[in-house]
Amino acid sequence: MNTLDQAKLLQDRTKKFAIRVIKAFARLPKDEAARIIGKQFLRSGTSLAANYRAACRARSAADFISKISVVSEEADETLFWLELLVESELVTIKLVKALMKECEELLKIFAASLATAKRNR
Repeated sequence: MNTLDQAKLLQDRTKKFAIRVIKAFARLPKDEAARIIGKQFLRSGTSLAANYRAACRARSAADFISKISVVSEEADETLFWLELLVESELVTIKLVKALMKECEELLKIFAASLATAKRNR
């Protein structure tokens, strides 16, 4: 599998993740705290996919590093909001465990990609 195929697979994976984030957001409790934290979670979780797509269109190595850094930050932020939702008992771990696992995996992928891009620059 070449780099372009791998990028396309990861684009699809991040889009599916964004869809899962949207669906999880829709199921959050309707109180004020869940609404505020949920919007942050929704923004970062969907932004991850959009920014990865932009990174795939980078015009230079420096541009890619800049954009993949944002993707990594968004993945980490999404994980933070998920943890906050669970630790504040707005949702149970059971409800978001699979989503958290996917977010952790994506974060590892993007962190490794960033490290590789920096090393190869």
